[in-house]
Amino acid sequence: MRILITNDDGITAPGLEVLARNVARWIDEAPEHEVREAIVVAPSVNHSGMSAAVGDVFSHPSVKYRRHTIPGAESLVAYSLEAPPALCAILGAVGSFEFQPDLILSGINAGANVGRSVLHSGTVGAILTGAQLGLSGLAVSVQWGENVHYDTAGEVAIEVLQELMNAPSRTLFNLNVPNLSAADMKGVRRGRISRAGVVKSARPSIKGESLSDQGELSLRLGAATPDIGDVSDEDADEDGALLVAGYASLTPLRGPHEDADPGLDGLVHSALEAIARHLNKVR
Repeated sequence: MRILITNDDGITAPGLEVLARNVARWIDEAPEHEVREAIVVAPSVNHSGMSAAVGDVFSHPSVKYRRHTIPGAESLVAYSLEAPPALCAILGAVGSFEFQPDLILSGINAGANVGRSVLHSGTVGAILTGAQLGLSGLAVSVQWGENVHYDTAGEVAIEVLQELMNAPSRTLFNLNVPNLSAADMKGVRRGRISRAGVVKSARPSIKGESLSDQGELSLRLGAATPDIGDVSDEDADEDGALLVAGYASLTPLRGPHEDADPGLDGLVHSALEAIARHLNKVR
C-alpha cells in the first residue's frame, strides 16, 4: 500500500503533522510481508475552500516545490508545492515524487467538513481528484474549538485506513471527528451529508443599506462552518448533528460521473434535436 498524504491547510499545519506521524508509526508497525510506503505532497500555504481547483495551469505550466521535514515523521519524504490540494493530488498520483500511490490521505483539516461544505472543501477536493485517476481516498477533518484534538482524529483515521487497504479502487470516505479525546468520544457512525451550507445569506455591510454600484457584502455563515452552528434542523444521522452529539461521522462519497438516470433520456434527446434544428437553420 502506497499512500500520498496531502491537505489544504499547508505543509506546516498541525493537522498534517499529526496525520504524518500516525502514518509513519503505522508503517513501522507493518508486518514483514506487507509493503507500506507514504509520501507527503502538500500546498506550501493555506488553500482552504479551493475544492478541486487546480488553478490556471495553461498560463503557468510549471509548479515550484521544496523539500521538507515533518517533525516526528522524519522517515517520510515530504514536499511542499506552490499549488492547491487538487493539483498536489494530481502530481502525486501520476508519480512525480518517488512512487505512484494507491490511496490519498487528506487532512487533518482544522474544522469540520460537513453538509454542503463537502463540495467546497480542498481537503475533500484532493480525494475526489485522486478518484478520477483511480485512487481511493480518505479525507479527515476535526471539529474546531479550543485545544483541537488532532490526536483523536489521527487515531480514528488509521483505523479507517486499515479498512481502505482492502477496498476496491476509487473508494472514498469523508471522516469528521468531534473535538474530544478518544475516551470522551461516543463512537463512530455512518453520517449522511446534511443540508447545512457554508453561506446562508449576504447583505450590504451596513444593515438596511441598498446595493450601490460597488461595495461590500457581509456574509452570514451557516452551520457547515468549522465551528458548526445550529444543527437543530438536522436529523440525528446527519454529519453535523453527529459531531455535535459527540460521534465521529464517516460518509462514503462518489466523485463526478455521468448521470445515467434513464429518466433523463427524453430530455437529452429533446435537447439534441433542438441543437440539430438550430444547426440546420444556420447552415
